[in-house]
Amino acid sequence: MTETTTIPALTVYYDGACPICRFEIGHYQQCAGSEAIDFVNVAAENVPSLGDGLDRDKAMARFHVRRADGSLVSGAAGFSEVWRVLPGWRKLGRIASLPFILPILEFGYKAILPVRARLSALLLRFSQG
Repeated sequence: MTETTTIPALTVYYDGACPICRFEIGHYQQCAGSEAIDFVNVAAENVPSLGDGLDRDKAMARFHVRRADGSLVSGAAGFSEVWRVLPGWRKLGRIASLPFILPILEFGYKAILPVRARLSALLLRFSQG
């Protein structure tokens, strides 16, 4: 009997110290099809090697996704890849990856990055009452 190793369709690198990131990734982890995705919390201690082209600092600063072929995408393109793997999100993933849509989504993603820490702090205060 031979044992086979399943290669995930995607590996998602996320900042588990960020409440917004944890909330969003937690949602994706509950979706049908999420078993095809390996979720790596880069804020955790003892994080394994992240592979070619990605170190912990880069992974903490921006959302990254590694495809099964080893290629790396980030930002809005990374979210589009995740959505395309999850059955309930596939249509949105295809739309998001369109050449005239993806730059708009990337613009929005980049606009949120500088205020992510403040938004996370607000979310924490709101959730704690």
